[in-house]
Amino acid sequence: MSRKLKIRDLTMRDGQQSLFATRMNQECIDRLLPLYENAGFYIVEVWGGAVPDSVMRYLDESPWNRLRKASAALKGHSLLSALSRGRNLFGYVPYPDSVLDGFYKAAIDNGLNVMRIFDALNDLDNVKGSIKMINDLGGIPDGAVCYTVDPKEEEPKGFFARMFGKKPEKIFTDEYFVAKAKAMEAYGAKIVTLKDMAGLVNPARIATLMPKLKAALTVPVDFHTHCTPGYGLASSVMAMIHGVDILDTNIWWFAGGSAAPAIELIYVFANKLGIEIDANMDVVAKIAKELKEVRKELHEFDLGKGFPRDFNPVAEELPAEVDELFNKAIEAARRNDEEELLVYCHGIEDYFGFPKPNLLVKEAEVPGGMYSNMVAQLKALQADDLLDDAMRLIPKVRRDAGLVPLVTPTSQIVGSQAVSLALDRKKGNPDYTNKSNQFISLVKGEYGHTPVPIDPEFREKITGSPEEVAYDTGKYRKPENPVLEEFAGVKLAKNGEEYLLLELLPTVAAPFLKRRRSEEYERVAAIEKKEQPQVAAVEEVVVEEPVTGPALYAPMSGKVVEVRVKPGDKVKPGDVVLVYEAMKMENDLEADAELTVKRVFVAPGDQVMTDQALVEYDEK
Repeated sequence: MSRKLKIRDLTMRDGQQSLFATRMNQECIDRLLPLYENAGFYIVEVWGGAVPDSVMRYLDESPWNRLRKASAALKGHSLLSALSRGRNLFGYVPYPDSVLDGFYKAAIDNGLNVMRIFDALNDLDNVKGSIKMINDLGGIPDGAVCYTVDPKEEEPKGFFARMFGKKPEKIFTDEYFVAKAKAMEAYGAKIVTLKDMAGLVNPARIATLMPKLKAALTVPVDFHTHCTPGYGLASSVMAMIHGVDILDTNIWWFAGGSAAPAIELIYVFANKLGIEIDANMDVVAKIAKELKEVRKELHEFDLGKGFPRDFNPVAEELPAEVDELFNKAIEAARRNDEEELLVYCHGIEDYFGFPKPNLLVKEAEVPGGMYSNMVAQLKALQADDLLDDAMRLIPKVRRDAGLVPLVTPTSQIVGSQAVSLALDRKKGNPDYTNKSNQFISLVKGEYGHTPVPIDPEFREKITGSPEEVAYDTGKYRKPENPVLEEFAGVKLAKNGEEYLLLELLPTVAAPFLKRRRSEEYERVAAIEKKEQPQVAAVEEVVVEEPVTGPALYAPMSGKVVEVRVKPGDKVKPGDVVLVYEAMKMENDLEADAELTVKRVFVAPGDQVMTDQALVEYDEK
């Protein structure tokens, strides 16, 4: 009897997040869902990660609606899963247990089965509470250990030299990951995932690590990787040979590149290895046909650099020379010849037209989702010329921040800070002139313990104190749920689910919910409203006085969150004048001298461009 390999399909969550910056709308999802009912996947990932944020932020849609529709369509034939960032949930800052418990309960009530839980720092104190909550609520907790690598060999400097001598010791060993995995199981995880969000785990490493994980754990082991730097397919084959229980894949048109490997290629390898793929490949082919059309509709956000050639492994016979590439890849994997295995797997991907390994991503050691989000965000900010510089600065920022693994939210925090660093250098400013609130919190210690200690001198430079300070749940303040008088006195969030969104992402959820209340008000008003004659307004021409005095300018494009001053206010160095959001990070803009506010040019909700004047001060 052949061994079965269970599949977690990532197409509708991680797949579209990695290749299309989470821009697949509900209409596209609705076309796919009926096909998924009989696909036979063990798990289908549909929620969590960037979805709750992105569907509100970019698509003006309800995250809860997406989850409910998926649950209704799949009818329990596959387990539904979501990705939680542990203490950070689906957001970018730590939240108290009350918020986590509220979201987990509502998600399970709406049909979720599996919650994959990880912490961006691999700090297990940040995940054990979530594992217990999911178990208590009747869900299936999946503990994910984030894979990352040690810094590249180089002459150590500064803090690393003082701490470790000539060369820093290896931190991210097989034993490190096995210990984290065993702790996840001990806390109650029913699945343990090796989560390789950057695609950096090479086949030779899987050959040593996967057997150790299998030997140490009694629960199923899941392997999650990406193809960005060129290891994904080969490492997945190696994981199959070494007994992985569950493999994360995407369907053809949403696979490869910065996403996970294609299930179609895994199916060919599995047949040759005598492993049964636990999925209905005829149904998968039907989903793939619809996905091709969806991908065409997402062309504006497509990072795939061209479509692969069509392929249905059930209905088509491979050319002899391509079939031989699969055979030779398996032979190389079995003798642990990584170099040849990669050559053959890259040959397979080249034949089908999947993107070549991204060497810039490989060098910078970043996850595909982070890369795609940085590209999309920088394009939106009209600062895409900074991408290469920012990517090259990521390893430096990561090292300064305690060698954090790069997975949301640390990938967002480090990526955003690398962009700010690139802007600082372009303008001739000292490094870290502009710092996001989240980067300050990370360095301070509010996200948890970093894999290696942060240099106290660097922490003092960033936070004002050399001491590590943990997140204080007592500082959390529930957001207001204001009454909207302009919409007949209704509350902004009208039920518990909507208020949870407000708690999770207030700057995104507030305008989203306000649009819903506005639509509801207008629907009622339209029934009663009588047509009124329209009087054309006379446009008043206002001549704006030019900025002549000292001013506060936007360091990069973004959205104004809060303005803390008004004309006539006096400010002193270090006073926060304005808070704005860029690349999903909130940033404080401070006064650098004792000044009096003359004019404020922006209001909360305004979009601003790089170097736009925000506040002008009096020269006196």
